[in-house]
Amino acid sequence: MKKFITLCLFISLFSITTTFSQKENYTSLLIPSALKEDANAVVRDNSLEITIEDVDAMTVFKKEVITVLNKLGDNYVSMSAHYDDDTKITELSATIYDAFGSEIKKYKERDFLDVSAVSGGTLYSDSRVKYVDYTPISYPYTVVFESEYKTSSTGFIPSWFPVESYFLSIEKSSYKLLNPKHFTIRKKEKNFHSYSIENTSTAFNVNYAIKNQKVVKYENNAPLSIDIMPHLLVGVNQFALKKIVGEATNWSEFGKWRYDYLKNGNDELSEAIKAKVRLLVEGVTEPIEKAKIVYAFMQNKTRYISVQEGVGGWMPIPANEVDKVGYGDCKGLTNYTKTLLDAVGVKSHYAVIWAGADQRDVEKDFFGMQGNHVILNIPNNGNDIWLECTSQTIPFGFLGDFTDDRNVLVMTPEGGIIKRTPAYKDETNLQEIKATIQLEKNGSLSASLNRVSNGIKYDDKSHYERFTEEELVKNYKSNVWDYNNNLEITDVDLLNDKEKVVFKEDLKMTVKSYASVNEQEYLFRVNVFNKNSFVPKRYRSRKLPLKISRGYKDDTRYEFKLPEGYVLSSLPSEKVLSTKFGAYKVTFTKIDDTTFTYHKSMVIKAGVYLKEDYSEYRNFRKSIAKYEKLRIAITQK
Repeated sequence: MKKFITLCLFISLFSITTTFSQKENYTSLLIPSALKEDANAVVRDNSLEITIEDVDAMTVFKKEVITVLNKLGDNYVSMSAHYDDDTKITELSATIYDAFGSEIKKYKERDFLDVSAVSGGTLYSDSRVKYVDYTPISYPYTVVFESEYKTSSTGFIPSWFPVESYFLSIEKSSYKLLNPKHFTIRKKEKNFHSYSIENTSTAFNVNYAIKNQKVVKYENNAPLSIDIMPHLLVGVNQFALKKIVGEATNWSEFGKWRYDYLKNGNDELSEAIKAKVRLLVEGVTEPIEKAKIVYAFMQNKTRYISVQEGVGGWMPIPANEVDKVGYGDCKGLTNYTKTLLDAVGVKSHYAVIWAGADQRDVEKDFFGMQGNHVILNIPNNGNDIWLECTSQTIPFGFLGDFTDDRNVLVMTPEGGIIKRTPAYKDETNLQEIKATIQLEKNGSLSASLNRVSNGIKYDDKSHYERFTEEELVKNYKSNVWDYNNNLEITDVDLLNDKEKVVFKEDLKMTVKSYASVNEQEYLFRVNVFNKNSFVPKRYRSRKLPLKISRGYKDDTRYEFKLPEGYVLSSLPSEKVLSTKFGAYKVTFTKIDDTTFTYHKSMVIKAGVYLKEDYSEYRNFRKSIAKYEKLRIAITQK
């Protein structure tokens, strides 16, 4: 009897210990304190295992265990899996644990929400996503997410991002690629030098791991995380995409395969639509002028549905389908425009790019499925034209900050070519302001202002023309000149010159009680309509390089007319600041006793600078911000 009790007690204790240890694995108490420091979340384990079973068969398994420490950490949790006709989910589950490792909620595949990955268009109905929408009730909590999918598309092998974001620490992350048939594997390590990453790869298999990686803290004006954090690119030379097999060893061969793959009957149009566009360009011989006419036709006929390259597949919807329904994603609309240009004898090329304001490049020395967007390239004797086919309003040949100044893959009949889109550099992004300002005795002012914007400055403002009058006035008062209390807009005239890519604004305005008026003096801030008060955040010990993403030039000229009964005794001397980051210059000129001019020129230069330069840049911007508050006093006669 004693033996039996002892045995039962042993079994019971073993069961409790086993259960407790399983839960203990997910308690936040076990996370090393060094990994919690400054972290919003901690990746306990992120395992990605890929098996290339054949040229057209790949299995991808992912397990991620992440502990979210606070509300900001919610953004690091993603419990979702995409699928389509080519990709089948074979395993899917998620479990939520509380701070002590006790299970809160478990989701099986049937519990996941299943929705279309694309809204607004039936052409992409096969692209779907399964996801869990979980709202945390307390912090910290832990998510264990597991998924597996099988696909016939081996042309896109998942990359590895061991450190995915700022303020995210990593207990363990691993990447494994199994290659039993010994296909030729290519890989590229990026930004590995500052991280302790273990590499046990062999000739045909890939194995990487990282452990106990502390948080990388974000710093303002730093480069993109993808430019400073480690990631691994992997590819095979023999591959398949949507069951179409290919083989390549460089961008030229890969681009040739993709060009042939994209055609595949997708560049067909009815004779009726071909005849229609040929009639539109009748009598026009210059190719670029033809392209302008066709581009305008496309913009007026179609609308855009947002589907990232890769989400709705990599093959465009056939041109005939786009023509029929009048909408498409970037792939469909670009292919449609190209097909229209083919019909009128204008050569153009489908081009894949990483789009976004952050200017990410297609890797020049690593070919494969890259990019998230598609644009159109028109060769033009060394001065290529680039068309954004998803916008109904953008000018012909203008890209803006969404796709400018980055490497892009252009697919031609002869092969793939890496080209670079146009850059809108520094003084190209020019804003010019001219204003006549009448100061009133009571401290108010009235002004007539003309503002002309070029380059990215044009991109920032061209959408104003789509505002209602009420929205436009609200924008000026709440966003553009919010530092001017009591501002009223009495008249606005806008001109969007798409031919010259220039946006012009003519305004009449009043500002009540602008100046401080007393018996001794009349005091007012001289920079009325272009105040630049940005001062970068201070860092005692800067860790990351300084990046100025966009350069620009502001040229501002005011003519001030003094109130009746007041005279100008003196004006401030010239102010000049000159640094490697740009220049700032303000000059005043006296016209007569009641009129003077103010001229400000400010240039900021884009670039990546050493972290040691940050304090100098901050001082430069701080000096500018201080002088932008300059006030002038005038006195009565």
